[in-house]
Amino acid sequence: MKKAAKVENAPAPKLINRVEVLDDWQLKPKDTAEANANIPLPELYLSNAQKGVWLYKGNCLEVMDSIIEKHKDGCFDAIFADPPYFLSNGGITCHAGKMVKVHKGDWDKSQGYEYNHEFNMEWLRRCQSLLKPNGTIWVSGTHHVIFSIGYAMQQLGFKILNDIAWEKPNPPPNLSCRYFTHSTETVLWAAKNEKSKHLFNYADMRKANGGKQMKTVWRFTAPSKSEKASGKHPTQKPIALIERCLLASTKPNDLVLDPFAGSATTAISAMRIGRRCVVVEEDPSHVNLASKRIEAESNSAKDLFGTKLEGK
Repeated sequence: MKKAAKVENAPAPKLINRVEVLDDWQLKPKDTAEANANIPLPELYLSNAQKGVWLYKGNCLEVMDSIIEKHKDGCFDAIFADPPYFLSNGGITCHAGKMVKVHKGDWDKSQGYEYNHEFNMEWLRRCQSLLKPNGTIWVSGTHHVIFSIGYAMQQLGFKILNDIAWEKPNPPPNLSCRYFTHSTETVLWAAKNEKSKHLFNYADMRKANGGKQMKTVWRFTAPSKSEKASGKHPTQKPIALIERCLLASTKPNDLVLDPFAGSATTAISAMRIGRRCVVVEEDPSHVNLASKRIEAESNSAKDLFGTKLEGK
């Protein structure tokens, strides 16, 4: 997830005038006197065309503006977004049996409801522009942000298709004993607009659910230790959750965007099921973690049997 930068009601950042597209996802600075040094250029931190994955280091709003300039009619079949929840505001939680403060990073601090909603409007507006006419978007969140997300979607003209409840079977206990234990997150699924003829792989989802229609309550455990082998991210999602979202709404070789990459779980999920993926992350430590996970996944997929055969 990225740091939420203040968004003013102003024209799009000048970044789109400072880059030229060399290929689908590689951006290069223009030699122009109009360049504004205060706006960082997006950096293609990792590229693996064979595996169909691209990792950008930079502000997601600016990177999306750059892609919009190249693909004005949209280019992504699906988007999975796990934006800041704005819940790191001095509260407490339970971690490893101990009481700890909720502080996931400065990017997760609320700057007031109005600003939080303004930020959600801005990144969702760009996502809507980047979706193909029949593309869909998945957005995860807790009650701290999901109602703003849903309202922003309605304001922008998305068509909300489903609200998924991700149930966590072993959530942290509520230490204050003044609330019910928080054990779910919501994932909203929406089409680009009311005219979209969205893809839903109904038969695949029914088969995965034992021959019955799949309902909107999904039970997944938190990410396993193996999913955190390259390092930990404070809001990491389980691969199985994102895999199901993409399997439900995309076809093999479709192109997926994640504007808040975090530890690159969306990229890992896409690679495993044969989808291509562009991810964006601004925090340097998270960019490094995302890169490590993508590299590890790429290497593990090269040869499933080579190591054992060579060892004989």
